[in-house]
Amino acid sequence: MIAIVDKTVLFKTGQEHASLTWVLRNNKYSKTSKDLYRVGRDYFGFFPNKNKKYDLKGLERASDEDLEKLSRNVDMAYITDTYGIYSKEWYLAKNITERQRLLYGGLSPQDMTFLKKMKQKKKLIITEFNTFATPTSDVVARDFEQTFKVKWTGWVGKYFDSFDTVRNKELPHWLVENYKAQNNNKWPFKRAGIAFVNKNDKIVVLEYVNHLNGEVPYILTRKEERERYNIPKSIKYPFWFDILQTSRSNKIISFYDLKVNDAGSKILADNGIPAQFPAIIEHYRDDYKFYYFCGDFADNPISQGGSYFKGIGLFRSLFYNDDIAAERVSFFWEFYRPMINKILADYNDELKD
Repeated sequence: MIAIVDKTVLFKTGQEHASLTWVLRNNKYSKTSKDLYRVGRDYFGFFPNKNKKYDLKGLERASDEDLEKLSRNVDMAYITDTYGIYSKEWYLAKNITERQRLLYGGLSPQDMTFLKKMKQKKKLIITEFNTFATPTSDVVARDFEQTFKVKWTGWVGKYFDSFDTVRNKELPHWLVENYKAQNNNKWPFKRAGIAFVNKNDKIVVLEYVNHLNGEVPYILTRKEERERYNIPKSIKYPFWFDILQTSRSNKIISFYDLKVNDAGSKILADNGIPAQFPAIIEHYRDDYKFYYFCGDFADNPISQGGSYFKGIGLFRSLFYNDDIAAERVSFFWEFYRPMINKILADYNDELKD
């Protein structure tokens, strides 16, 4: 049984953890002897209802005794998204490009207690992008960093297929306005590229051609690891990522590579941003079992319908056009799905021993 935590479910489709539920259903991992996991029901966090009502079913109200019982009953934990739900986004039922008041979100002290209990019991823990970043409190964030020997640099980033404010209506308003406030009211970008946001609201932009030889970040994996997880040597990643540092007690499975030119390299260096940094951090040893995916890996536009068909992976190339830099479906089929399949299969074999 898996404890899934998702605090960013704006719609019942639960896209922020839909990819995980798809894999669980496709492999017939069940919650009970009969019931497969359902994307709109089987998680802890924010539950949207009709008429702008919602339920909070996170771990925040759980006692230590409740958390101990949960850590005994489940086999693994997967924190898919703690970013949360914000006021305008919720009440207007759409993704808002302005910053707003937080309704619910952040890794809570109870979440952290639960993760520590899972770690002590040597049960598998998988976490993702933004687990302990904004809006998590500094106290809980430090606890997470010390517990799992990772550190957030304060930077997150994302690929945008256009920085043209007229053409790209998905471009966050606050991103443009903050950059202009920091750069003499100028926004000189039109092409695709990568935007970086610091926890202190500093904005850095790298534009394709001017700063980047390749417009989108790539995830690279060494031969030994890609053979182990059945993932490609290189794959584009056009969504949110965070820039972490890790101690030597952890292993870097894959890393991001930003295809910067000399101008882009200088901008990164001036802001303390590396051109290569971890994409997957792993600690899978006798003392505890932990993964951190430094990206919004479980958030892909995937329909649950296909999860019923065992051999559907053979037809995966029909579901996406890899030539479009912004598409994310290929990442699910070629990287996320085989990676999670392998992690779950190996861990399941251990549980049976």
